[in-house]
Amino acid sequence: MRGFVLWPMRPTLHANLVNGRFGDAAILVERLHARAAFLFDLGDLSRLSARHLLRVEHVFVSHMHMDHFIGFDALLRVNVGRDKRIVVTGPPGVIACVGHKLAGYTWDLVDRYETDLVFHVIEFDGERLREAEFALKQAFVCRELDERSAREGTILETPSFTVRAALLEHHGPSLAYAVAEPIHVNVWRNRVEEQGLPLGQWLQGLKQAVREGREDDFTVPLPGGTSAPLGDLRGLVSVERGQMLGYVTDVRDTPDNRRRIATLCAAADTLFIEASFAAADRDKADYRAHLTTRAAGEIARMVGVRRVEPFHFSPRYEGEEQRMIDEVETAFRGEG
Repeated sequence: MRGFVLWPMRPTLHANLVNGRFGDAAILVERLHARAAFLFDLGDLSRLSARHLLRVEHVFVSHMHMDHFIGFDALLRVNVGRDKRIVVTGPPGVIACVGHKLAGYTWDLVDRYETDLVFHVIEFDGERLREAEFALKQAFVCRELDERSAREGTILETPSFTVRAALLEHHGPSLAYAVAEPIHVNVWRNRVEEQGLPLGQWLQGLKQAVREGREDDFTVPLPGGTSAPLGDLRGLVSVERGQMLGYVTDVRDTPDNRRRIATLCAAADTLFIEASFAAADRDKADYRAHLTTRAAGEIARMVGVRRVEPFHFSPRYEGEEQRMIDEVETAFRGEG
């Protein structure tokens, strides 16, 4: 895979541009010491191994143009026969699109499977979440679920991370996303060793107890069947601001879109943002409802991110990748 991103802290979220800066939109995000992974968009996924695809439990789709959604079939195929639940979130219409994808195949042999693959699909219209499920054992017939409101754009909340979304304008609706840890808990290896304790999986339980705000008398399991109160173990870890990633692609350069991106991704560690057209081709960008390199850099600067990662460059600039990156960076530094 390409586009590995480094962080100032030891990162928990590791993001990779699956197809580089020119290919289909798809970013695989893997979490340190966790089996589960998630994807921003479902472009061409042929570069991902079955091992990577089997780890995916959440998919966040910006919109359903082919270069953002064609990879659904690859994700489907590798997971059929697995006991799995995959959550797919996207803009209005994503439930119907997933349903049509699944209806394109004949599911007359589902009774032979002992396991059940379920797609839980969520539509976000900027205010409310509409949900449905498609289960293999039911031949992927759509089952509508209740609607609910989304507090401040929050579409997913777990003890380890939260995902928020904002509805932006492209040719139609396109969702931008921000994933954030509530806090980042870092283990000090030297302190663990000084206490005569081994490194290992038990430290994940310690970190989880800190993330959940447990009291000092909370019992943390140790290796060998023993345990210790959390208060005795706090010195083994430090707590920092949680890591945050922003993902923005296929949007028109408008004041309202810029405002929504700024609200969603404020102070992100890294902003993945499309920069489809060179600064000199603003007319083409406006016609196609995409951002220029200059606009991407200006937005990243306005948002106050630590690092900007431009992608989704138009093929017309093949061979000019560094020029495109430099234009984004120039605007990001406020030098353009």
